[in-house]
Amino acid sequence: MVDLVQERRDLASLDTSILSPYEGGVRSSYRAVVMRGPGEGLELVEMRAPELEPGAALLHTTYSEVCGTDVHLADGKLEGVPYPIVPGHVSVGVLAAVRGELRDVEGRAFREGDAAAFLDVHGTCGACWYCLVAKASTRCPSRKVYGITFGASEGLLGGWAEAIWLKPGTRLLRLPEGVEPLTYIGGGCGLNTALAALDRAEVRLGDRVVVLGVGPVGQSICAFAALSGAGEVIAVGDPEPRRAFAQRMGATRTIGLDAPREERFAEVRRVTGGRGADVVIEAAGDPRAVLDALEMVRDGGRVVVAGQYTDHGDVAVNPHRLINRKHVEIRGSWGSDFSHFHRSIELMGRHHGRFPWREMVTRSYDLAHVADALEAVRRRDVVKAAIQPGLGSA
Repeated sequence: MVDLVQERRDLASLDTSILSPYEGGVRSSYRAVVMRGPGEGLELVEMRAPELEPGAALLHTTYSEVCGTDVHLADGKLEGVPYPIVPGHVSVGVLAAVRGELRDVEGRAFREGDAAAFLDVHGTCGACWYCLVAKASTRCPSRKVYGITFGASEGLLGGWAEAIWLKPGTRLLRLPEGVEPLTYIGGGCGLNTALAALDRAEVRLGDRVVVLGVGPVGQSICAFAALSGAGEVIAVGDPEPRRAFAQRMGATRTIGLDAPREERFAEVRRVTGGRGADVVIEAAGDPRAVLDALEMVRDGGRVVVAGQYTDHGDVAVNPHRLINRKHVEIRGSWGSDFSHFHRSIELMGRHHGRFPWREMVTRSYDLAHVADALEAVRRRDVVKAAIQPGLGSA
């Protein structure tokens, strides 16, 4: 189980006045939030600092995100999760300790005191059939993810903690000039997922694109579709404030879910010359959205399914009417790799003045109130919640 150095304290009854300040310098232990298992709640614990091997680092966490994946983790919707875990798969912070040589892809060395983000995917082998032959590293059987597939018994391997153990082989990046840590967290995991989906979509100049879902992934898809030269970017989803935000993120028009399905389909046809969209990207998470995508895409168009990260059930599809006769291409998009991580941060560096990723973070929470953050994301009260371990602990 978790390597504790003091008694566990349930978050619901935690007295924040007894917590020690979050300060710089390497400490012997750090506070972390542990998710015990599906439906079992969260607890704040003290965990020992790792003994760093060559090529490893200790990152003092500035921010970590709370996203829909974390809600799925709390509900037990993901397979192969080694509960209990320290959640938080996308984080940013300051390097408190570096052992050996760590360099970025430009060959520049990372030093203690540097601000850094890191790719949450770790352990991709680069030697298996999927890595070398299929060129599909996101399907590598050795692939693990911080905050999801590392157990708490293995150490500080999630972002809902004052510090994160960056194991040897973890890929680090510096934030571009002008990109604040909270701006990066605003994009978060949705940034990489969105760029991977756009790569699969192969959006061309002038394409009419429909984005199903206006959560964090859908918002960044709107931005990247606009940057790709889409002639129309139609965002479909709820609630209304998210639709309004999507227009700031590149959507040229929006459609709410209060309209009956047939009216939504008719509106897409109306603004696309009666044909339907060239590309439809599903980022809603509801399997019915995949059926909607097939209805909205034009004959000979392309559908990318990016939102079905967990199993929410089946939908009935008429393969003759919606796939074969329409000559439709359907592509799945699972996860992302370092190229998406690197390119998406570069794009954020160039365009953060145009697209308000920073404002996607509706609220920040300290470690004592992670349960509140998780519930706010579940209820969609926020677009993105951020965990700030040092908040309120001074």
